Amino acid sequence: MSFALRWKHENLRLILSLAMISIAMTFMFLVLLYGTATKSVSVVVNGQETVVHTKQWVLQRLLDEQAIKIGEHDVVSASLTTTIKGGEKFVIDQASPIQLTADGKTTTVYTTARTVESALQHLNIALGEFDKVTPGPIASLSAGDEIKIVRVKKETEEVTEPIAFDTEKKSDASLLKGKEQTVQEGKEGVLLKKKEKIYEDGVLVSEAVVDEQVQTESVNKIVAVGTKNPVVVLSASSPSVDEISKNGVKFGYKQILKNVKLTAYSAGVASTGKSEGSPGYGKTYTGTTVSEGRTIAVDPKVIPLGWWVYIDGIGFRRAEDIGSGVKGQMIDVYYEDEGYANKFGTKQGYTVYVVGPKKPTEN
Repeated sequence: MSFALRWKHENLRLILSLAMISIAMTFMFLVLLYGTATKSVSVVVNGQETVVHTKQWVLQRLLDEQAIKIGEHDVVSASLTTTIKGGEKFVIDQASPIQLTADGKTTTVYTTARTVESALQHLNIALGEFDKVTPGPIASLSAGDEIKIVRVKKETEEVTEPIAFDTEKKSDASLLKGKEQTVQEGKEGVLLKKKEKIYEDGVLVSEAVVDEQVQTESVNKIVAVGTKNPVVVLSASSPSVDEISKNGVKFGYKQILKNVKLTAYSAGVASTGKSEGSPGYGKTYTGTTVSEGRTIAVDPKVIPLGWWVYIDGIGFRRAEDIGSGVKGQMIDVYYEDEGYANKFGTKQGYTVYVVGPKKPTEN
């Protein structure tokens, strides 16, 4: 073996070691050169962008260099161990504390959102259809602000209420005056109401009727009211119901008639169809001779014939005659003067006291 080959063989290991050391030193030099080179990056903090020239090669060191502190809840677009190569953009959103009141609790939460709406989305807080948020969704947020959520719930319920019935009165000529009789019983109806109740955080704050309809109609009560005048059967033995004094004469009466109608007649042709000298001229139904100041014609069903009455404004008169037109509470007063009787006409509203067979006398 030649000397050259023997030397190469013996020193090959040394040659390889020196080559590896040279390569490593070259690499370290390049790394050192790269690490100390100035790089340009963009740093965006809370929306504010700044271009930074730095020789730092790790993001955390760059942030320390720029005195940018990263809090527990802050959001960084890259890992803090990211190697800086130059030309990158690093975005940092710093979280702010806000007071959140919702569902009966008040807590401090952190968010990088800058509006109420985005903050609720970031915090995964869902709102119901009617929930209220203060301030409004588009309001901006700053550290320490408060968001208040009021949970609003609407409920609808149906309730029934009675509908009162009316009482309807109808005149009935077959029923005695002063008497009443129920013809149809009344029945309450049913009103269906739809109510809307609004609750805020579980507390009832308002209640309103939003719809109503008649479920069952009410039925009126019908009462028959008597208009028939009672038929009073009077006799001499009928007791007096009361005593009264008229024109200095005190007397008892068996019945009082109100709102009596008065007319007048005479013995002449106009009233009786008879003239002086004719048979029965001037004679009453009871056989007496007519006399002004005494004789009246009555309905015997109301005032017995032969009985005395006292007519307010007229005086004492005796029921001695009848007439085809004298019916019910009506009295025809006799006057001798035919002309006066014809002009008398009809007068309404008199009160008549039915006395009895004997005329009262002054004490």
